[in-house]
Amino acid sequence: MEPVNVAIIYYSATGTVHALAQAAAEGAEKAGAHVRLRKVPELAPPEAISARPAWAQHLQDTSDVVEADLDDLAWADAVLFGTPTRFGNPASQLRAFIDTTGGLWYQGTLADKVYSAFTASNTAHGGQESTLLALGNTFYHWGGIIVPPGYTDPVQFQSGNPYGTSHVAGDGPPSEVALQAARHQARRVVDTAASLKAGRAA
Repeated sequence: MEPVNVAIIYYSATGTVHALAQAAAEGAEKAGAHVRLRKVPELAPPEAISARPAWAQHLQDTSDVVEADLDDLAWADAVLFGTPTRFGNPASQLRAFIDTTGGLWYQGTLADKVYSAFTASNTAHGGQESTLLALGNTFYHWGGIIVPPGYTDPVQFQSGNPYGTSHVAGDGPPSEVALQAARHQARRVVDTAASLKAGRAA
């Protein structure tokens, strides 16, 4: 059977979600998937970005990461979305990309794919779970198959979030526990998508 195609589509301002996205890509590739790691376009005004040196630096550091387009969604058997939490919701940059998917949705192209999500907030209890649940609302509308990590690996009892990998950015860069959780989540997504693909082929 052909390998599973996985798109990892994310927004990151200062690098935290980018690090989680890279770990997810590693996990998916190790599970045998073809992976596209894609960032969504930055929409913030230059004066806001330049006011935070870490934001401007991350934008420069990731200039070689390809920007997501609708073909990445059409190509994928499974999609992991990553976003910082903004007042308990996904970042507007990611939402802006999602809001361009109406044509694919109307054609039924987004249905029956596997979806999952990961996030980071600056503080503990900073809206991580509500951000992941908010992305779930979109997956329901698409007719997607939502695959959370749950407590399906020992690392989940350390990371503590069954909805999706999350990290408190105020504590510093993602720890090895968070990175392992992202890798596990991606492997679980790949395994589920592979089972579905094999079942459909049969």
